[in-house]
Parts: sequence; C-alpha cells; structure tokens
Amino acid sequence: MLDAVVVGAGPNGLTAAVELARRGFSVALFEAKGTVGGGSRTEELTLPGFRHDPCAAAHPLAVNSPAFRALPLDRYGLEWLHPELPMAHPFPDGTAAVLSRSVGETAASFGPRDAGAYRRLVAPFLPKWDTLVRDFMSLPLTALPRDPVTLARFGLAGLPPSTWLTRRFRDERARTLFAGLVAHVMAPLGGFATGAVGLVFALAAHARGWPVARGGSQAVSDALAAYLEDLGGSIHTDYEVKRLDDLPPARAYVFDTSPTALARIAGFGDHYANYRYGPGVFKIDYALDGPVPWTAPQARTAGTVQIGADSGEIAAALRAASREGRAPDAPFLITVQPGVADPTRAPAGKHVFWAYGHVPNGWTGDLTDAIERQLERYAPGFRDRVLARATAGPPELAARNANYVGGDIASGAVSGLQLLLRPKLSPFPYGTPHPAVFICSSATPPGPGVHGMSGHNAAKAVWRRLRRT
Repeated sequence: MLDAVVVGAGPNGLTAAVELARRGFSVALFEAKGTVGGGSRTEELTLPGFRHDPCAAAHPLAVNSPAFRALPLDRYGLEWLHPELPMAHPFPDGTAAVLSRSVGETAASFGPRDAGAYRRLVAPFLPKWDTLVRDFMSLPLTALPRDPVTLARFGLAGLPPSTWLTRRFRDERARTLFAGLVAHVMAPLGGFATGAVGLVFALAAHARGWPVARGGSQAVSDALAAYLEDLGGSIHTDYEVKRLDDLPPARAYVFDTSPTALARIAGFGDHYANYRYGPGVFKIDYALDGPVPWTAPQARTAGTVQIGADSGEIAAALRAASREGRAPDAPFLITVQPGVADPTRAPAGKHVFWAYGHVPNGWTGDLTDAIERQLERYAPGFRDRVLARATAGPPELAARNANYVGGDIASGAVSGLQLLLRPKLSPFPYGTPHPAVFICSSATPPGPGVHGMSGHNAAKAVWRRLRRT
C-alpha cells in the first residue's frame, strides 16, 4: 500500500507530492492530461517555433515562494530570467508608471506628490519580506508566526479594501497601478483584504522581481516532476480519475482539483455547495512579427504590462465581469511579453505575447476586438505585427484545465471571506469529510498563483496524519 496518492499534476499537486516524498513517504501522482503542468505549461499554440504559456507566464509568486526556494529546482533545469522592469502601466498620454525592483524608481514614476507616500507604505515590510511571506502564505497558521508584529501590521494595512489603502495617494498614477495589481486576482477593488493583494505583488517585485522561466512556464512543472521521480515518486499521465476506486490503495489521498470535482469523485455530495467561482477570462496568445510597439518607452522593457486608463476604468471592468454579468466595453488587460527576457520563445526577431481580460463566468462571446482596441490605444500598429493568434474563452480554458470552472483561472472567487478562508470556513481547510482525503489546489489558502504553497501546506497536514497513524 502506498503512503499517499496525489491527483492532479499542477504546481500544487506536484509540490505536495515532492514534500511527502522528501520525508520518506511512498507517493504516486495521477494526471488526466498527457503531460504535467496544470496552469504552468508551455505549448506551440500558434505557429511552429513560437512557445506560449497557456496560463501563467510571469512568476512573482513562484520566485518568492518559500516552498520553491527550499527545493533544488535549479538542478532540474529551472532558471529565472528577469526583464529590465518587472511591470509597467502605460497611460493614454504616452507616459507610464512602473513597478521596478527599486522602490525609489517605482516611487518616482508616481510623481512627487505620491513618492513619499509609496515609500512609507512599503518601508515597514520590505526588510522583513522573507519572514512575512512565509507567515502570510502559510495561513491559516499551522504554527506560530515567526514575526507576529510585522504580520499584524501587514494585516492592519492590507485587510481593508484597496480603495481605502490608496486614499493615501493624491494622484491617479499610483492609484491606477495599484488597482491593476489587485485586479490580477480578479477581485473587486472595494473587497475585503484587497489591499493585501496589491501589497503582496508590489513587495514581491521589490524583493525578487517578476521573472519568466527560461523556455517557458513548463520548466517549473518539469523541474518539480523530475525532482519527484528522483525522490522515488511515480507519475502517471493520461489517467483520468472519476471515483476513488480508480486509484490504488493508499493511506492518504491528496487532490489538486476544484472542490466541485473532489466532491464528485469522493462522493461528498453538497459539502462544497456554497463554494463560489469567480469571473472567467478571455485570453489571446499572439505570434508577432516584432516587439509590441508600445508608445511608452518603459513598457517596451517590462515583462508584464497592465492596461487600464485609470482606476475608474479598471473598477468598471471588474464590476462588469463579476457583478453585472457582461463583458466590459474597455476590458482591463494583463499582458506578458516573455521575449524581452527570453529570446528563445520565438524565432529570431519574432515574439510571443499574451493578453487577457475579465469576462463573466462561463461567458461564450468573443472579446478579441475589444482586447485589440485596448492594445491599439497604447501600442498603435499592434494589429500589423500579428502573424497568428490563438483565442481561448471560458469554455476553452475549462476544457484545457478542469480546475478553471467557467473559465475562472483562480479556481474560486477571490472576494469576501473566501479570499482567505477557502474552500470552507474551517480552521483545517486542507481536510475533507473523509479523514484520509485532502485538498491542495488553489481553492485552498493562500489561493491562486504558481507558488506551490497550497500543496506545501496540505502536505504538512497529510504527513502529520500519516505519522500519527
């Protein structure tokens, strides 16, 4: 009998398997698709030689992850490549605010009236970032925090809505960039703890940047998989699990799946009936004949570029997708251009580029024209650079990855108490009604992103149970 079986080979499932194998437990991992990866894959979606990341592409959370930093993933081919700027947010007038590795450069891009306010915002946390991120991403706490004072101070700043936090800024440039940071998790700007979301992304950039993985995001998953196999774990792909009886006998079962799928497979009935899924996304992967012709110079050297004229336009786009049930007329866009740091992604002189906007969960329309109209506002002539495009709305995203229910790439609404307490209001979120069954997906704390911490935290709960029994 195996000690543990893991279902789902996304970053969290792979991390959970690795953590258990590192501690001497026998582990087998089962994945429905033909390769491992989940939301961290790389494929030729458009033309031969153009390597696209179907979901995650820039990795501020991965490079800062306490789980990943404790693993020898560099020995298995994972290399982080850093663009000159982690992120830029251009404006219609051709200027841009930036999120730089340098706090000073970032503050200066907001203008003199907000530079000091931004420095004061991040100053208490950046020197203690490594301890803070471990405490924050291990919530709910499985042990006492290492720096409870800094964690409490972070909570006081981050638990209120982001709109409260940005009141300290006097001009729109800082408010707009911060609103874009919050929108990465598709949360309404006025929601509970959204200030913490923006702060985490900003601090992550100052601490270690927003890099891309050399060769594509698949490198993250492949490194985890190779390490797991070296530890003696086995990986079985093309193996769809429809019920627990499909799996070999084990002392524990760990699911990197949506709560909906887990309830169906394990026979938990309506145990997760109150779990809410959030907005979907409409994503386009482009093969380009050259770099994106941004008007703002800063955007040309940034790995990630946020598109939204001001905080009001960003808030309206989020509101349309999450509350009004319609696609926004001017979608807020998150875009990534890996080629500014990794020229191996496309043939010489060519580029890959991706962009997505938020749409209602399960939306079946086509947002291509609205996305490209937004891009043309900040990069005139963009359409002339397009060699090929691959579009994916909520149905296509859900078909590629079953965890993206209705196209929700966060695997659950990141709003209200569900931002922190997911998938249920429970002090033991990785446990389920069955004592030998656990969940480790992005539907558990600390939530969405390629960081492996949900898998790490769940594995901790599993190995404690295995040692007790």
